[in-house]
Amino acid sequence: MNRKTPLMLGAQLKICLNLIYKLKTVHSSQQLKCFSLDVAQPLKRNKPKSTKQLARPLLDLVRVKTRGGNGGDGCISLLSLLGTENAGTDGGNGGNGGHVIFQACPNVRDLSLLKAKIEAQPGVDGRKRECHGKSAQHTIIKVPMGTVIKREYDERVVGDLTEEGAMFVAARGGAGGRGNAYFKSDTNQTPMVAEIGGRGECARYIVELKCMADFGLLGLPNAGKSTLLQAISRAKPKVASYPFTTLEPYLGIVHYDDYQQIAVADLPGLIEDSHKNKGLGIKFLKHAERCAALLILVDASLDSPWTQVDMLRTEMYAFSPNMETRRQIIVANKIDEPGAKENVEHMKQYLSQDQVIGISAKHGINLLTLLLEMKKIHNAQLATQSKENAH
Repeated sequence: MNRKTPLMLGAQLKICLNLIYKLKTVHSSQQLKCFSLDVAQPLKRNKPKSTKQLARPLLDLVRVKTRGGNGGDGCISLLSLLGTENAGTDGGNGGNGGHVIFQACPNVRDLSLLKAKIEAQPGVDGRKRECHGKSAQHTIIKVPMGTVIKREYDERVVGDLTEEGAMFVAARGGAGGRGNAYFKSDTNQTPMVAEIGGRGECARYIVELKCMADFGLLGLPNAGKSTLLQAISRAKPKVASYPFTTLEPYLGIVHYDDYQQIAVADLPGLIEDSHKNKGLGIKFLKHAERCAALLILVDASLDSPWTQVDMLRTEMYAFSPNMETRRQIIVANKIDEPGAKENVEHMKQYLSQDQVIGISAKHGINLLTLLLEMKKIHNAQLATQSKENAH
């Protein structure tokens, strides 16, 4: 009689649990697809979030020092054969040093891969018997699409990486030195001279994100921006009941069932006279300027919440009139609070030209409507960009 050991029973139980998990995942995804056949649906999170505070601020500006690799030195060598002590020169050339290159990549979201000092590899020195040194590989640093590169000393724009795969050579490597075999001539068969490798270039740059996210969460302090980002993505920014909890932008990714992703940035809260740099306002407004579209978040539980929209727009347009062209969605948060739904109805009448969506980020009310509308705007922006690139 075959008895199953505890190890075998444990393995069978693990297989059954994995099968149940896959069936639940397929069932939930089918339910989402049945909701609408025209617009891709946001994916439901089956895996619970970690309880640890793992949030990391989004890096959108970095100062870097780049140095190209030095070229390898040429070699001085005399060939020695059997019976012939001096059979000519055989010193090889040195290899070229590597470049430092920035390359735009769609899978990179911020500048966290950049270090303060970036150095390329040097070329290998030449050897005897005309062995040429190997050239170093280039150091390629992946940066997000929409990265602007400025020279540090005058802040002049020298690179704008807007397309996938676009490159900018930040520092060129030095050329390899030539060995004494190169200098052999009819009149001088044994030259005792060679070149040292060229020095790599050294340059300092300011690397800045021109477009840091597809959507930016803009609102007054303590409006619920971080709570909303936690509700629609796996990001874990700090959430607290006091204002100015967020002092740096945080990034979250919303996944859809057509494998598309939308990046949403939780921006620091704005106050009145932010465009005059009150409360670090200019720094915060620069973050909003780098977002392709905006979610203007207001607290619907307060009296006359539409005045929050007027104040935020006044600060934005005073800082940069170009922000009037940004697509905007007015998001009225905390509709679960008493009197909030009535305020949302009044807001829709006051802002009749705008799209107003009432939600509760804390309880997950009406988030699906918001995510679907974000997807429509994102698709329209992608279509516009493709037409512009075609022309």
